[in-house]
Amino acid sequence: MKTGDFLSKLDEAAVAAAIAQAERLSSGEIRVYVSERKVTDALAHARDQFRILGMERTRERNAVLLFFAPRVRQFAIVGDRGVDAVCGAAFWAEVAQQIGADLRRGDFHGAVVRAVERVGGVLAEHFPRSGDNPDELPNTVVRDPE
Repeated sequence: MKTGDFLSKLDEAAVAAAIAQAERLSSGEIRVYVSERKVTDALAHARDQFRILGMERTRERNAVLLFFAPRVRQFAIVGDRGVDAVCGAAFWAEVAQQIGADLRRGDFHGAVVRAVERVGGVLAEHFPRSGDNPDELPNTVVRDPE
């Protein structure tokens, strides 16, 4: 799949709105990254981007990156240590299975939004919003720098 095809079917404003809605219910942070590169290992690249984006600097270490590399038909999910401690591998496997099924059906936008909603739900359960809850990271879709 070409990155342009993926992006043409991705309503970035709706994704940003879904992220904002999910974050209203928790202290967690969610980012979506779409890479146009031919990455060989989506998970390794996602981990690098997680660090580059400063996602490990959230107060509760509860940030999640949903990483998509449509050019090589790969995606990855990276949760910081606070999220990993409460979610476990089974949760990430369920989210990955859902994303994979949506992508195979060609529902690119739905794959992203449903993943944001699912991750937002678990963040709200384990990291409920408190009185002081600044939005620590932007909600916009991130792409490779030019």
